[in-house]
Amino acid sequence: MTIRNLPRADISSRSGLRSGLSQKVLDRWSPDVRAALEDEDATISMLDVIGQDFWGEGVTAKQVTTQLRRIGQRDVTVVINSPGGDYFEGLAIYNALREHPARVTVKVLGIAASAASVIAMAGDEMKIARAGFLMIHNTWVLAAGDRHAFRDVANWLEPFDAAAVDIYAARTGIAAAEIGQMLDRETWIGGAQAVEDGWADTLLSSDELASVSQSAEGKALRAERKLDLLAAQSGMHRKEARQLRADLKGGTPGAASTGMHDAAVIQGVENLLNRLKSI
Repeated sequence: MTIRNLPRADISSRSGLRSGLSQKVLDRWSPDVRAALEDEDATISMLDVIGQDFWGEGVTAKQVTTQLRRIGQRDVTVVINSPGGDYFEGLAIYNALREHPARVTVKVLGIAASAASVIAMAGDEMKIARAGFLMIHNTWVLAAGDRHAFRDVANWLEPFDAAAVDIYAARTGIAAAEIGQMLDRETWIGGAQAVEDGWADTLLSSDELASVSQSAEGKALRAERKLDLLAAQSGMHRKEARQLRADLKGGTPGAASTGMHDAAVIQGVENLLNRLKSI
């Protein structure tokens, strides 16, 4: 159990709703940021969206709990560079880390946005890169319906925003009312500010970070995540989206690709994004 007095997050699901990603966050997310040196045997990497995306990828609570069981009653390091994603998966991961019997060290390498910022709060110690960011905002979901349905959804979401306020306030000591205002306006918190205001404990040293500047793989991953966002917004079915991605890659979903093929994938995804935006 964590040495910090952090609240457990209550989680409930609701059919027809899916947490959404912010286009602005995706634009600022650099998938190429990685940890330089880690004990892989006791490290959990969260370097993608939170929750299963349209392609069956992403960081899920099931994956994290499986890794924690494998690690056992040992200290664990969690490295994060994520634009966020499924808020409810994020709460489940936060709970799993909070309840781990040994010490949890969280390292924010790049961005811990939205659901990923909640996960970052679960560490007994939290470190952040000087150039890193936390981003907090109210719960985002994708939904459809008439005005009555949207009022119902808005009321249903309020407890989740309240849970985020409780977690952030417990971690930082900042008044709940002030945290609520930060969520309302969407707030970005840089590395040094995060340490100063109690979100993080220390800054990461530069030798703990590694980055391949704008690699083809990183560009392709970010483009695919943008496609995921637009596919969800357009109401595209998961099966259809997966087949579309397979067609773009010229193979099966999740297949690796390098070099010139990656460039073709990136261009194909970007062309599709432009087409979807015009719909």
